[in-house]
Amino acid sequence: MKPWIMALAAMLAIGLPAHAQDSAARPITMIVVFAPGGATDVLARIVADHMSRTLNQRIVVENVSGAGGTIGGARGAQAAPDGYTLTVGSLGSHSAAPSIYRSIQYDPRALAPVGLIAGTPLYFVVRNGLPAANFQEFAALARARPNSVSNGHAGVGSTNHLACELLRHVTGVPVNFIPYRGEGPALNDVVAGQIDSACLLAPAAVPQIQAGTMRGLLIAGTTRGDQAPNVPTAAEAGAPDFIFQGWNAIFAPRGTPEPAVRRLAEALNLALDDAALRARIEALGSIPAAADQRGPAALQRLVEAEVERWGVVIRAAGVTQE
Repeated sequence: MKPWIMALAAMLAIGLPAHAQDSAARPITMIVVFAPGGATDVLARIVADHMSRTLNQRIVVENVSGAGGTIGGARGAQAAPDGYTLTVGSLGSHSAAPSIYRSIQYDPRALAPVGLIAGTPLYFVVRNGLPAANFQEFAALARARPNSVSNGHAGVGSTNHLACELLRHVTGVPVNFIPYRGEGPALNDVVAGQIDSACLLAPAAVPQIQAGTMRGLLIAGTTRGDQAPNVPTAAEAGAPDFIFQGWNAIFAPRGTPEPAVRRLAEALNLALDDAALRARIEALGSIPAAADQRGPAALQRLVEAEVERWGVVIRAAGVTQE
């Protein structure tokens, strides 16, 4: 063999493993479609930490907020389909948004689903100092001062916005909606007393209710939450038709190779099988995805059903946004 051929072969033998090692060490970007501090952000960071250890690969969480989660949703959908970009979305950003935003740049049904993280009960909360000891007193206060009692949400079409629109629809209680770039900023303003109320998902609401920095007037369901047992159900609070549960899930861009999606889904599944991680999610008042709710196929079915369901609700309510 000629010397230059032997040298080239030696270079390739050394270079190829180095390239493969660099590729494996490349971090994964996990886009969270809301600002830090909200339920989507908290749950994303919990599973990202476990998944990174399983994959032996760093996962960098990037918050890309605005427009009810659709700015981050579009960023994630338009990323290279190479398995290095994930998006953590919600009911609002990845099921309701197509019926609200006329200029939305992605179809949640066309993405590569990775898996459901958790279901997220929702609490209606008010600031400390608001003269309303329960939901009926809040309703009376709001009716006495139409559209002057403020309610913060994570942006038009967000899970929080949809929940409080539903609450207003089933109870007729008028509130003045104030959009934020995420649930975290809305939560902060309730704690600071800058706004009167909010519909917050459990991971955001429960720690604050436990700490006494805000008050929960009801949980939007038929059973009380284990982590905030003093907060009454919607029926107990006088709003029996207010039944609502959000969810958070992981998506990859359309066209991501199936082996990459499967690898990511398996890492998420291992995270949700971890008793300590499940306990962390449950401590926040959320419900880790059960075995039969996990995986790409189950998430695809959920998204398709939710897009259809919320499309009907949103068209009836006439909620649209450019």
